[in-house]
Amino acid sequence: MSAAPGLAVDHLVVAAHTLAQGVQWCKTTLGVTPGPGGEHPLMGTHNRLLSVATDTFALAYFEIIAINPAAPGPRDNRKRWFGLDDPQLQQRLAEQGPQLVHWVARTGSMAFHRWRLIELGYRPGQPVAASRPTPQGLLQWKILLRPDGMLMAQGAVPTLIEWQGPHPVQSMPASGVTLSGLQVAGRLSPAARRMLQAPGVETVESGSGSSPSALALTATLQTPLGPRQLCTAV
Repeated sequence: MSAAPGLAVDHLVVAAHTLAQGVQWCKTTLGVTPGPGGEHPLMGTHNRLLSVATDTFALAYFEIIAINPAAPGPRDNRKRWFGLDDPQLQQRLAEQGPQLVHWVARTGSMAFHRWRLIELGYRPGQPVAASRPTPQGLLQWKILLRPDGMLMAQGAVPTLIEWQGPHPVQSMPASGVTLSGLQVAGRLSPAARRMLQAPGVETVESGSGSSPSALALTATLQTPLGPRQLCTAV
């Protein structure tokens, strides 16, 4: 079965207890300083970004994200995206430092992919419109968000995003870091693994290949410090 049309790696999400810690982690681990990001009034978060795009991972980037202590939290009792309000995650980040937690998949057919996830037994949430200003203009997108903010399959099942207009990587300079592979494991059914096929993504049964069963994601990057492999926390 071929990949669903339009599905691709959009970005990898590294969560940090504070954004300053995330920046320092990026310098130490990847050998580069992340580029500018912005604030997300919808979620009370802020980020820093760097392009990791290649021919295989076109328009892919790396997001370092943290709760913004100077911003109010989400409205309507909604939890922040990517599980950032989970006390256990915040404790891990405070004790162990920033960690790869998730991937976001780009699609041009959000309604189709949302219903496929529902058919597979997942609860991906509802499309939410979001935006943030940049020096190059307003970035706008739709993203599937669960009200509880929790990740599906420990982060192995991606959040879906559909950009409305320019993509942020189009205005990012080369960072010196590139993504060379992404392995998705976790407790996924064969049907879910087929759906999540995308260029450069290897979907494997939990516990097979090089990833232990506890690892949902393994990303391989080429950096100025040499190859680096980032995994979700055990």
